[in-house]
Amino acid sequence: MLEVADVFRAHGPSWRHEQRGHLSVGQLKVMSAIESCRSAALGGHALRCSACAQPQIAYNSCRNRHCPKCQSSAAQRWLDARQADLLPVDYYHVVFTLPAPISAIAYTNKEVVYGLLFDLAAETLRTIAADPKHLGARIGVTLVLHTWGSALTHHPHVHGIVPGGGLALDAERWIRCKPGFFLPVRVLSRLFRRRFLEELSAAHGRGQLRFFGEHAALADPTHFAHWLAPLRQCEWVVYAKRPFAGPEAVLAYLSRYTHRVAISNRRLLALDERGVTFRWKDYRAAGRTRHKTMRLSAEEFMRRFLLHVLPGGFHRIRHYGLLANARRKCNLATARTLLHQPAPAVAHASEAPTGTDHAQPTFRCRHCGAPMLILETLARVPHIRGPPTTGPRS
Repeated sequence: MLEVADVFRAHGPSWRHEQRGHLSVGQLKVMSAIESCRSAALGGHALRCSACAQPQIAYNSCRNRHCPKCQSSAAQRWLDARQADLLPVDYYHVVFTLPAPISAIAYTNKEVVYGLLFDLAAETLRTIAADPKHLGARIGVTLVLHTWGSALTHHPHVHGIVPGGGLALDAERWIRCKPGFFLPVRVLSRLFRRRFLEELSAAHGRGQLRFFGEHAALADPTHFAHWLAPLRQCEWVVYAKRPFAGPEAVLAYLSRYTHRVAISNRRLLALDERGVTFRWKDYRAAGRTRHKTMRLSAEEFMRRFLLHVLPGGFHRIRHYGLLANARRKCNLATARTLLHQPAPAVAHASEAPTGTDHAQPTFRCRHCGAPMLILETLARVPHIRGPPTTGPRS
């Protein structure tokens, strides 16, 4: 199957040379990780099946969060941890999207703008939910950042997974939302727009924003204020989908969205002298005509893919309100008591299997499913390091 790694291996070296000085260290690291993922460069293990004696070589993964091949196992581990957090209520899917002009400056201000997108989307949901005119409750929110459109364009937005209700302000009862309706999206949109523009202006005043090229003039406060004015009048897209059909549907959705990268390998169709061909979905079209194919040059494909590299240490999944990490266990225990749901069973350390006889095998045979025996550990290829930047001491 064609992979993103194949594109980077075939065209990455020459493109890196052409773009030297224009790619960030983070983007170069992502390229290197994807190119070497599950190859001899990262080392691995020589194996033999304990049942059918079939030999196998298993190379190590890069575990980079932007790599399409390394996300399924990470998503499964995350989902296993989240299963205990589900409550017996409807769950809603809410999306907050930034308008195109702000998306344009977000690329060179990722940490600031993406951080505001997270915090103000959560603040908006919690503020409107706490209003007695709407719900009058403290809610929990899980937000997942996506920065891409289906055609790999830069399109920052957050997907919110929200339980359909919350704790009363005195924490004495659980308040459910109306069946099939969570919060009014028009009210959410207006508050989100106002708060985002306020905080973006404040960040500009603190000198936290950087502008280059056609946006260089926005460094001037007066010019920036004029640039913001039309954004106070246009519609900001906030929408809520129908509630999920039960907790299993929530987990199925999360498994598709939480650890998704800009493009998965299964969307790739061809790599040839004309470029990279892949499937994409045109949301402006209707019905079956939404599903289309696109061909980009290999260089443009790599450029678009690397638009979505996140700053180092930036969390793309965040929890707020009742689901915030600091008080999650306590809040969920209170909610379960009020909803008359028993606490989830937790395996104690004393009950966990011990010894190698009961440990789950790390590798299984692709032919018969039996555990694989490790015959040899293959060392990774050592990195070539450049000479020291300073001269020898005298």
